[in-house]
Amino acid sequence: MKALEYACDVEAEVIGKPAPMFFRSVLNDMGIPPQEALMIGDDLVNDVGGAQHCGMKGVQVRTGKYRPSDERHPEVTADGTVDNLAEAVDLILKQRCL
Repeated sequence: MKALEYACDVEAEVIGKPAPMFFRSVLNDMGIPPQEALMIGDDLVNDVGGAQHCGMKGVQVRTGKYRPSDERHPEVTADGTVDNLAEAVDLILKQRCL
């Protein structure tokens, strides 16, 4: 990164989760308001918490970075927790029918 900054004579701005700009940029590109979007991820703080901070719902998948202690996190509480992506899709479809 430093070499590229030096070569271009600019300072890079790294944008990624959980930065609000990351989520807002994606929502803006898709033309979707945050209250109509759902983030599904295995990282409670960066995926779920980052999305919630921007007004989205966040569902955590019990794979990858998931740890059982996530369900007792003092600052971030997922809007739902599922065992796999297929279960997340089922959850979304059930919510749409309500």
